[in-house]
Amino acid sequence: MFTGIIEEVGKVESVGAGCIKVKAKTVLEGTKIGDSIAVNGVCLTVTSMTSEGFTADVMNETLNRTNLGALKKGSGVNLERAMAADGRFGGHIVSGHVDGTGKIQKMTDDGNAVWVYITCAQDVLSLIIEKGSITIDGISLTVAKITDSYFAVSVIPHTGEETTLLSKRAGDAVNLENDIIGKYVKKLMGISTEKSRSQEVVDSKLMDWLSLE
Repeated sequence: MFTGIIEEVGKVESVGAGCIKVKAKTVLEGTKIGDSIAVNGVCLTVTSMTSEGFTADVMNETLNRTNLGALKKGSGVNLERAMAADGRFGGHIVSGHVDGTGKIQKMTDDGNAVWVYITCAQDVLSLIIEKGSITIDGISLTVAKITDSYFAVSVIPHTGEETTLLSKRAGDAVNLENDIIGKYVKKLMGISTEKSRSQEVVDSKLMDWLSLE
């Protein structure tokens, strides 16, 4: 279990052939082989360590369903160790199991904060609520706006400085994890995801919205 409070931005040294190697420092403290580290919000198991970083196995399924497959040597990644039982719960419950990827549409300045607008699949969007929690590349954030085609978060300076989010650009993919409580409620109530709305309709609404900005 994680909290979405990023401890460090690591640097990818290599990715592929079934593993990812990350240069890091802070998250190595107290970590041993077999421990979990969230990399851009993806829970991975440490398989080897040095004084300068760690290696973790990563399946093709994970590379294909998250943004880890697009990483290159030198890419920055958000890192968090699994939550300690005696630690403060600073974010929200994060499992490290990504529900899907979203696409950054734009970023706009708002005083000392930055608005980040993201589109995603309807099955992910359906579980996002205004003022609820969302995990973006492993970062615990509060949803500030939600429509039927996108959601937005407002990023404070500290979060921008301590994570990779504001270094991204329009069109970049981000890993998304819905609030786990909402997923369990949906399952227990037998609510199915609405899939009748065509992607063409969603794309059309998005283009209309972007043209008005």
